[in-house]
Amino acid sequence: MPLRIELVQPALSKFLTKRPSKWIAPPLGLATLASLNPDSECHITDEAIENIDFDKDIDIVAIRTVTATSLHAYEIADKFRLRGVKVILGGPHPTLCPEEAADHADAVVIGEAEASWQQLISDLKNTNLQRIYRPSQLPSLADMPLPRRDLYKKDRYFVTTTLSATRGCPYSCSFCSITPLWGHSFRTRPVDDVLQEIEALNSKMIFFIDDNLVGNPQYAKDLFRELAAYKKKWFCQASITVARDQELLRLAAKAGCIAMAVGFESISSQNLAYVNKKTNVVEEYEHAVKQIHSYGIAIHGSFMFGFDEDDKGIFDRTLQFIQKVGLETACFAPITPYPGTPLFDSMEREGRILNRDWFNYADIDGGVNFQPKLMTAQELTDGMNSIWKDLWSLPSIWKRFHRRNPFHAWQFALLNLGIRYFSSSLSSSLAPIQNFFGMLLGFVSKGGKTEDTIQNESVRGLECNKTASSAT
Repeated sequence: MPLRIELVQPALSKFLTKRPSKWIAPPLGLATLASLNPDSECHITDEAIENIDFDKDIDIVAIRTVTATSLHAYEIADKFRLRGVKVILGGPHPTLCPEEAADHADAVVIGEAEASWQQLISDLKNTNLQRIYRPSQLPSLADMPLPRRDLYKKDRYFVTTTLSATRGCPYSCSFCSITPLWGHSFRTRPVDDVLQEIEALNSKMIFFIDDNLVGNPQYAKDLFRELAAYKKKWFCQASITVARDQELLRLAAKAGCIAMAVGFESISSQNLAYVNKKTNVVEEYEHAVKQIHSYGIAIHGSFMFGFDEDDKGIFDRTLQFIQKVGLETACFAPITPYPGTPLFDSMEREGRILNRDWFNYADIDGGVNFQPKLMTAQELTDGMNSIWKDLWSLPSIWKRFHRRNPFHAWQFALLNLGIRYFSSSLSSSLAPIQNFFGMLLGFVSKGGKTEDTIQNESVRGLECNKTASSAT
């Protein structure tokens, strides 16, 4: 009899009482995990769109959790264990806090699930399940099976055509959990494997969810050269270093790139130095934006607030910068110190961590879990509310409307007025919604459409934490 495996993605608690009719994107990581079990019966439950069936007849449940959903994930795990179901916990939070997670699971998977999943399943069948699975090396990205997208409830998502070509990041920003989770490495899939998956997607619009698709410029160039023949339109996340390589930008545009999410993080050089963001040079920002725009590529900029050099004037200064350079869209969040990151360790030593209630580590609703230096936590929250509203005000839209950008006038107006309409009832930094509208750049620009936004999830141990910017 095949093993019956339930794969669960918990939702943020705020979305449990009133679910949207459609969510942003399905859990690609769980679909990838399902592909590792060809002889088992797998089912995906995404709590963002449906309730969890605790009475379902299953043998094992694998729950992938980020920090903000971890406490709820533990509640889910405890309920299944009371019924005698074996529970596996994985993802960034269990990877960084394995002993905490182990109190609520039969096994904890650390790191990328491909590295230990087959051993875990073998141990389960032989009633020899280990408490913690800590692989000795990272798995190969070659010849990976295609994600089980047939398990998606496609009509419940705006976008399902997501994929990743790389894992990791070559940089070591202190606020980011990528390096603590996966090590200081940047790995790539064979270009032919990526193209095979793109063919299987059978869509004119695709979304690369890599943390930094151009982290290895030569690999990115090789991929873009081959991708051009497929005549796709696509969106990706990229570090601002892309603007320093004209050949890379030219190949990206020729291959169909219509928008990039770029992590500016801050307009202060001191702030960037504080978080070891060595790739960003504030003095180059304006030129970088012009370079990317010159190739017809729109920009979704991301910014964080609450750095040690941020005073109450940082919000107005950032808004002025966005308007001056003409960014198409932007999103904002506090510089959340996630457990396991150098930023968290530094703030904890200074006594600046306000709480360990992981529900408050979601980067949404302006929640602040640390004490800023030059303003209060409430002033930080109020400032993010203010810039969010000001960015989508009619005067702000008008100022950016007059800047040179790759959109036709009606497309730019439609995008910004649409965000203005939908954000009128939202709080300042509802990051998933903001990033979704950033992804809408792909739909509005050049009329791209897709049948089927993007939470950056590859299997990576069932996922990774995000800050305001997932591109580094």
